Amino acid sequence: MDRILIVDFGSQVTQLIARRVRESGVYCEIVPFNRAEKAFGEMNPKAVILSGGPNSVADIDTPRAPENILSSGLPILGICYGQQTLCAQLGGSVEQSDEREFGRAMLEVKAGSPLFEGIDADEIQVWMSHGDRVNNLPDGFSIIGTSENAPYAAIADEARKIYGVQFHPEVVHTPDGAKMLQNFTHKIAGCKGDWSMAAFRDKAIADIRAQVGEGRVICGLSGGVDSSVVAVLLHEAIGEQLTCVYVDTGMMRAGESEQVVGLFRDHFNIKLVHKDASDLFLGKLDGVSDPEQKRKIIGGTFIDVFEEEAKAVGGADFLAQGTLYPDVIESVSFTGGPSVTIKSHHNVGGLPERMNMKLVEPVRELFKDEVRALGQELGLPETFVGRHPFPGPGLAIRIPGEITEEKLEILRKADTVYLDEIRTQGLYDEIWQAFAVLLPVRTVGVMGDSRTYDYVCALRAVTSTDGMTADYYPFSHDFLGRVSTRIINEVRGINRVVYDITSKPPGTIEWE
Repeated sequence: MDRILIVDFGSQVTQLIARRVRESGVYCEIVPFNRAEKAFGEMNPKAVILSGGPNSVADIDTPRAPENILSSGLPILGICYGQQTLCAQLGGSVEQSDEREFGRAMLEVKAGSPLFEGIDADEIQVWMSHGDRVNNLPDGFSIIGTSENAPYAAIADEARKIYGVQFHPEVVHTPDGAKMLQNFTHKIAGCKGDWSMAAFRDKAIADIRAQVGEGRVICGLSGGVDSSVVAVLLHEAIGEQLTCVYVDTGMMRAGESEQVVGLFRDHFNIKLVHKDASDLFLGKLDGVSDPEQKRKIIGGTFIDVFEEEAKAVGGADFLAQGTLYPDVIESVSFTGGPSVTIKSHHNVGGLPERMNMKLVEPVRELFKDEVRALGQELGLPETFVGRHPFPGPGLAIRIPGEITEEKLEILRKADTVYLDEIRTQGLYDEIWQAFAVLLPVRTVGVMGDSRTYDYVCALRAVTSTDGMTADYYPFSHDFLGRVSTRIINEVRGINRVVYDITSKPPGTIEWE
């Protein structure tokens, strides 16, 4: 199988490069720049892509591409910082520019190149994000594209198949960017484009069997797509060596527990332990309002309950989790660089040493849509695979402030009404994620000539491809009016409904 190595210099959108490459049918892996030399030797890729990054090549001791990559003779594509370090290391030079470019720009094509094959335009819209720029090319390079503030916006050494672009082809704001990346992987690097989710499934099963051996595995089911796909994948790989544990935290959606137990115990015939620990979780959360503290309490309590159930079934050697790549990116800096922690994720960061179990995370390098495709490949029902994401801490982070059983019941009912209307209107599959939030705010209302003083419900619906960025879904006013009327009429305890139109960034998809 052909492989592409992506060297990560700390860009916030490096994972989008991987998405575009995989969408073209080529398998790729991302490694931090400080582990790239070793990874390159182990991976034997057909080509290398150098990502962008927040550093300045003009500064001392900033990241560089490993020499074994530059001297390999393989095709190389440098993007933004990747282009700059390529030039600096191959004998050119980079300067800090007073004329920076951020956002949309027009690339003027100066010369024909395999990188631009199939793009029939003299000017191409691209997305820029740079302060530094190349000001002197290494020997053998020529200009193939310029922009207003970047005279070396696209460069090529066609003989050595080394290319550099100052813009970001991986983002949607460069409409022809996916085509450029496909040109690089297929036409320049000669990749066949035969990687598929079926191929990933076979590899993942082989990797699980190699890692687990004869050991026993416990998988925590949350009711979400990620852990569900992991459970079915593990069952296919190791069969009776797997035991799933579904811990009902009391923060689940309406009917969630019954659906999970029915699907996995009855349909897939997977060994499943169902533990109702709702009273324990609610007790631990009593009086707690800080969102990070709530996440930590839920995560810690889950581990405690999980450990207890693991002992009850005779112990296990491995714990399986449905960790995804965006979880890792958002929780910690992938390179140890300047990226900041936005919020902790309950399934990132390992296990307490006392549990004495190793982690199995077979979808850690996949994006959400890829996990859905894997679920379809594994035979999970479409209605289950297509479900909107649901956070590990559940409804606890959709109730800002203190959690109570009363608030949970109110939110479950409002969320059910909201999703019912979305499905009725045939909008569910157009939306990445939709949910209701119960705000810690009471407002005055009038119902039946009587004064009310009840909660405010916020509705959230976003479109996205990977959860890393998102925009609000543009419901019609008629739809929002209908949902608002139903919630207020059918859910006792709510007398006002609002709609959240914040994108990500600056907001996050979840409220906490």
